Amino acid sequence: MKSSRMILCFFLVAISVAGLAQQYKITNRISFPGESGWDYLFADSAARILYVTHSDRVEVIDLDSQKAIGSITGLNRVHGVAVAADLNRGFISDGGANVVVVFDTKSRAELQRVKAGSNPDGIIYDAPSKRVFAFNGSSQDATVIDASTGNIAGSIPMGGKPEFPVSDGKGNVFVNVEDKSEILKIDPKAMRVLQHWSVAPCEEPSGLAMDTAHNRLFSVCSNQKMVVVDADSGKVVATVPIGKGPDAVVFDDEKHVAYSSNGQDGTITVIKQESADKYSVVETVATEKSARTVALDNKTHNLYLSAAQLGAAPAATADNPHPRPKIVAGSFKVLVVSTQ
Repeated sequence: MKSSRMILCFFLVAISVAGLAQQYKITNRISFPGESGWDYLFADSAARILYVTHSDRVEVIDLDSQKAIGSITGLNRVHGVAVAADLNRGFISDGGANVVVVFDTKSRAELQRVKAGSNPDGIIYDAPSKRVFAFNGSSQDATVIDASTGNIAGSIPMGGKPEFPVSDGKGNVFVNVEDKSEILKIDPKAMRVLQHWSVAPCEEPSGLAMDTAHNRLFSVCSNQKMVVVDADSGKVVATVPIGKGPDAVVFDDEKHVAYSSNGQDGTITVIKQESADKYSVVETVATEKSARTVALDNKTHNLYLSAAQLGAAPAATADNPHPRPKIVAGSFKVLVVSTQ
């Protein structure tokens, strides 16, 4: 009897694990022409719009039909998009032109261009302060913009290369600093850095997400780790293994799951939140190599990732010692990953 019970338990566990391993799959591929690069995606779940950065433009996708419905053009080298839904305004960080492009979210018409620092990258709208924060990778600072007027409110030195930011909606903004392996806590109204927190054992943090209910930050790192940080104390409370080459992470508040997009090995690491300080990997989903950034539609729980086929990298130069591989023409797409 004891042996039979053990066999039965093993069988049930095997079925459970097998079920978990098949929860997510690619359900659609939305293709775009061209051979240009990309960076972040932004899902406006309330408005049912997905913004996809694509070199000199932002592609616009209807989240319900999963079809392209337009684009915002005339840009240079775009990185990110932020939306102030209460103001019907959107903001694009154009790293090639060193500006933040303001657009109307209804018509998608350009409204103005605001001078930023050098290479604005991660960008976020903080609703309590009604300010937009564009984090400039090369000048290592943040340009603060009044979202209502487009006027520059100030600049905040970062002391290192900022990557992706988040707002807790309660009066704090957080950002990864890649070359310092830190998270900075920022007062958006006073426009000053409050805390510098080490995220060791994380190295070179890039993507950042937040569970505002438990006040936990999720930072994905180049050494195949995701660290969970207490946003009050700055303490690292958990470390979770992830795939290679992550550049983004999202957190699903309803499902209590974090997703790390790993471009180097073409996977998503699915991480279950068991409690505020306890996490476990429940699945590794195959996507495509190069799919390093991700957005979450909070309504459908679908994940969206930009990807393309990569060719050979050009020869290294003094100005560009680590050139990126060329993109195969016509291969750029947005992957849709859904639960079965």
